[in-house]
Amino acid sequence: MAALDAALLGLLGLLVGSFLNVVIHRLPRMMELRWAAECAQLQADAGAAPTPQPAAFNLMVPRSRCPHCGHQIRWFENMPVVSYLALRGRCGACRAPISARYPLVELATAALFAWCGWRWGLTPTGLVWSGFAAAVLALAAIDWDTTLLPDDITLPLVWAGLIAAGLGLSGTPLTHALWGAVGGYLSLWLVYWGFKLATGKEGMGYGDFKLFAALGAWFGWPALIPMILMASVIGAVVGIALKVFSQLREGGYVPFGPFLALAGLTAMFFGPASILAVIGL
Repeated sequence: MAALDAALLGLLGLLVGSFLNVVIHRLPRMMELRWAAECAQLQADAGAAPTPQPAAFNLMVPRSRCPHCGHQIRWFENMPVVSYLALRGRCGACRAPISARYPLVELATAALFAWCGWRWGLTPTGLVWSGFAAAVLALAAIDWDTTLLPDDITLPLVWAGLIAAGLGLSGTPLTHALWGAVGGYLSLWLVYWGFKLATGKEGMGYGDFKLFAALGAWFGWPALIPMILMASVIGAVVGIALKVFSQLREGGYVPFGPFLALAGLTAMFFGPASILAVIGL
């Protein structure tokens, strides 16, 4: 039954992974459009000429198209992994290359869901942890691309962790989850302000506070120190490597969210205590 549950959740993960690709690509753009609309409204309130309203753009519309030729993606060209292989990684119309990250995200989501099915079965616990994995994976990809951690995902993830703890689905006592969320947010908030007062610069964004609060809600306050240590060590190693090979983005920023996400997934797989052994402490 464990193998069957893993297979079924893995299949669901392929479908969810396909949707995550849409979220990763579109959600930052939706945020930009929302900010632009707010700015336009402020200008209109101040007496400026109204600006034209852009066409609807969300997770559902418009339908996916090739960014090179505008070819509308048909249903049989949008099947997870299978379509990418059948098209040999190229657009069906103009033959422009399709990023390999699309099938990789689908496969990663399927693997995470399958593992949740293997460990917890096709149960409410397996489903909530699958949802956690999907949200964390999407946040890691968005933050790596844009240095943004959308509230549309981080805040529901905090509440989902608290609700899962309250219902006994996450395995974390509710009091641990509550103080984990509080401690996760406040700890990075204090680091942020300490760094800003000392240097006059912002060392991280508020999205990092919310993501760490979410991890605290899912794993409890005892897990905060192992997870922040793992994220910091791996983040420092990757940052140094990017600098050595001159791969740092403009401004020299390395987003911290992907490393928090990695620490969260490691805690889900092996438990928070094992993180200390992974980083040699």
